[in-house]
Amino acid sequence: MDLDHVRVCDCSVCRKRGALNHRVENNDLRPLTPIEEMSLYQWHTKTARDYFCKNCGILPFRRPRTAPDLWTVNVRCLDRVDLESIPVVSVRGSELD
Repeated sequence: MDLDHVRVCDCSVCRKRGALNHRVENNDLRPLTPIEEMSLYQWHTKTARDYFCKNCGILPFRRPRTAPDLWTVNVRCLDRVDLESIPVVSVRGSELD
C-alpha cells in the first residue's frame, strides 16, 4: 500500500488503543489469518467491526463506522515500516456521534 499518511483518531477507543490507522480498499487487504478465525467486537450502532487476533489480542484491522466499505489497517501491526517517516493526520473522532 501507499503509506502516504496515517490517521490518529482522538476518540476514547482509538486514543487508548494507540493505533496508527490507514484506510485501504477491499482488494488491498490480504490478511494472513482468515477473518473467520479472528474475534469480532462491535458496539453502539454495530456498524464498525473490530477484528482481533484470538492468540495475542491485537487489533490489526477494522471496518470503520464512517466508511464501512473500507478497511482501516493498524500500521503498527505491519513489519518493516518506518513509522517515524509517515506523516500523521489528526482525526477528531471525539466530535462524531
